[in-house]
Amino acid sequence: MLVPVLLAGGVGTRLWPLSRESRPKQFLSLTGQASLLEKTLRRLSGLDALASALIIGNAEHRFVMAEQLRASGIEGRVLIEPVRRSTAPAVAAAAFQALAEHGEQAELLVLPTDHAISDDVAFANAIERARQSAAAGRLTLFGVRPHRAEPGFGYIQAGDTLAHGVRTVEAFVEKPDLERATAYAADANYYWNSGMFLFTARDYLDALAAQAPAIHEAARRAHAGAQCDMDFLRLDEPAFADSPADSIDYAVMEGANRAVMVELDAGWSDLGSWSSVAEANGTDEHGNSVRGDAFLEDSENCVVHSEGRLIAALGLRNALVVETDDAVLVADRGSEHRIRALVTRLTDAGRQEATQYRKVDRPWGSYEQIAAGPRFQVKHIQVKPGGRLSLQKHHHRAEHWVVVHGTALITCDGRESLLTENESTFIPLGAVHRLENPGKVDLDLIEVQSGSYLGEDDIVRFDDVYGRSDTEPDADHAVDGTANPQRRD
Repeated sequence: MLVPVLLAGGVGTRLWPLSRESRPKQFLSLTGQASLLEKTLRRLSGLDALASALIIGNAEHRFVMAEQLRASGIEGRVLIEPVRRSTAPAVAAAAFQALAEHGEQAELLVLPTDHAISDDVAFANAIERARQSAAAGRLTLFGVRPHRAEPGFGYIQAGDTLAHGVRTVEAFVEKPDLERATAYAADANYYWNSGMFLFTARDYLDALAAQAPAIHEAARRAHAGAQCDMDFLRLDEPAFADSPADSIDYAVMEGANRAVMVELDAGWSDLGSWSSVAEANGTDEHGNSVRGDAFLEDSENCVVHSEGRLIAALGLRNALVVETDDAVLVADRGSEHRIRALVTRLTDAGRQEATQYRKVDRPWGSYEQIAAGPRFQVKHIQVKPGGRLSLQKHHHRAEHWVVVHGTALITCDGRESLLTENESTFIPLGAVHRLENPGKVDLDLIEVQSGSYLGEDDIVRFDDVYGRSDTEPDADHAVDGTANPQRRD
């Protein structure tokens, strides 16, 4: 039984300002309408003897993962890793879950969810070859023939050719310099390491126990102590936090004597830079890659991405321009490898734009700050049909709600009322209240907050259908654990 294990815990800083910690690239639609996670899930439909997928990511994104899993139409379950510990512990926890669900015959197909593949048929064929290798007890990874010198990638040196086109692995090379990367691109025995793997759950865990016993033991305890939370499986936090942070490559594959490689010729890209996104989306006759509302004149080899506003570019060469509602990146394409360092500087300077969006997703919908000033704040709130905010109160602020579209069911100090378009209500300071959407269309509402303190940690939650509490870290607090002024519900 083939168990897809989808890794959805990455951050994708190199695609800032579009990809941020609050919504990384795997949840974005970079190459078409569907997100990269949804595309990864839908790609599974072409595989045989498939079990339910296991998506593993962090708690902050659990509702996004669940929603995109539902939208894909693929069966699956979300495992929540309480802290980031890289891929080796995450896959180990998934391996223990696969053994519990499917027994010793469980095979793991480990896939990053932030990559692009253009040929699903070739992808399925490569998976089938790898399954034959895994059945023989081999740890299999997928290599991609380089079509350029790429110092930012890991490389695989392939050795002898075995049955079904599988090759032994002679060595791993992590991020060579440009000179060596150029030589590797011209050598038929070198491949890019795609970060995709296939092996049985038992073989992986046995190799991990032999080579990285601390990771194996921490993952075992984390899975043994896991708790069901609605449709999610939360790994035990103290146990998982005890694990060393390490990748599959370092913890297992580099020391494995049964590692083999299957060539993947399926239009693979890791989408690890804006240039790789441009390559995946294609360019015009001037070498420009344009997405969104943009107009270019006398410009060549530019990447221009607009999320909303018009971008007009004149006389640009080799430029990168990315627009979002709260940040604009303008860079020379030769400098895009330094974006991560730029984001680090923004984070150190306390700029929320480095990691957070103005628009914040919630299990019931989303909210977005429109304006703010002394003693007031204005937000656009969107509630999905059937969505229901928690029953709550505030000690320091009152709220005015105006319905723009749809129907709102308001609870305020035990009294219920139904509001439709162009109707409004007032929530006094200290009132116990709730907002929900009983209709069949999205509810759009403008909220005006006023008071002496507008921090979103001013909330007392009495009831929540999504199982959140005021104290759980992902319940809308910033990454460093301080109160997030953008927090809501």
